[in-house]
Amino acid sequence: MDEVFRRLDDIREDLTALYKDLHAHPELSFQEHRTAAEVARRLEALGLEVTSGVGRTGVVGVLRNGTGPTVLLRADFDALPVLEQTGLDYASTQRATAADGSDVPVMHACGHDMHVTSLLGALDLLIAARSRWSGTVVAVFQPAEEIGAGARAMLDDGFLERFPRPDVCLGQHVFPFQSGFVGMMSGPSMSAADSVKITMFGRGGHGSQPQNAIDPVVMASATVMRLQTVVSREVSGDDTAVVTVGSIRAGTKENIIPDQAELLVNIRSFDERVRERVLAAVRRIVRAEAIASGAEREPEFEQLTRFPLLVNDPDATSRTTGALRAALGDHAVLDLPPAMASEDVGLFGSAAGVPTCYWFFGGTEPGRFQRALAEDRVAQEVPANHSPGFAPEIEPTLTTGVKALTAATLEWLA
Repeated sequence: MDEVFRRLDDIREDLTALYKDLHAHPELSFQEHRTAAEVARRLEALGLEVTSGVGRTGVVGVLRNGTGPTVLLRADFDALPVLEQTGLDYASTQRATAADGSDVPVMHACGHDMHVTSLLGALDLLIAARSRWSGTVVAVFQPAEEIGAGARAMLDDGFLERFPRPDVCLGQHVFPFQSGFVGMMSGPSMSAADSVKITMFGRGGHGSQPQNAIDPVVMASATVMRLQTVVSREVSGDDTAVVTVGSIRAGTKENIIPDQAELLVNIRSFDERVRERVLAAVRRIVRAEAIASGAEREPEFEQLTRFPLLVNDPDATSRTTGALRAALGDHAVLDLPPAMASEDVGLFGSAAGVPTCYWFFGGTEPGRFQRALAEDRVAQEVPANHSPGFAPEIEPTLTTGVKALTAATLEWLA
């Protein structure tokens, strides 16, 4: 592996420049046209068979090298509506029009730029080392992971019929622990997630005459508080779930009682039975609070996103973990507990009926992480994914991402 990794010294500078460029030019879900064009250009330069526009903005590169297994490698490349506050000289200043028509700042606040760069680096190493392996690599650059729609869009666009069918699906995600390390999970690894928009209807009126109105602000507020009891009183202590109300919107002026209020609710779970129970409880509570407030119209529920439970196949994870330990060292491979974050990468494996193995790699400067850990202030001192301060330390994060993906792929193709 040392000989395979030696190629990194030749391409690290170019990969670093690519990463900074992608970080400075993030694009929202299904708007990743610049990113997709750059990915396609680089794949063509590497000599892969390239198909663009898969699932709207996705890109697929196929690398054939004789007979053997087919390994799917996946990197997502959409960004988030977040105003960057990292202070980096390559920080994003981009803005875009969101799906609801609003003007928003855009930032790679989840590290997808690092995912793309790592996969392109791994492909370069695999091409240079093609005498060491045999088979096919299908490199998937996926749009719209942040809204849980990109993998489904690519599959609906005939992905399994248009490209070599994989025998295993591999992927990785940068995370805010110490860079230079990777973290593995086996079995149920990342939660299922449901995002729901709830609209509750009242009757508008003058703020001085609440007796003539049905106040949706009070209705929604009571609902928010009641929803906090779902997990604490309806989910067993042996199970895990989270219910978060991330947004509440109502009204335009202090002396006007509005006629409706909107809640955005996020629900996470690791078990389908728990998932359905929590969803049913949320619907029941919302309807009950509307009735209690005298609402004259039923609340409305709109499903915004739905992420599947990610299950890492135990055998595939064990095999991949062994390869990563051999390549990076036993000390650099951690066993992690399941994460409440969500991912749609598992749809590729489940649709193809093949195992999935997905891991995390650290992105925080080692000294910073160790100081925060020693002071029990990791949550306060280390910016997490989706925060305006999140940006992976380029090195050794990039080197680790490239090495991990290369070593895992060679394990399945050598």
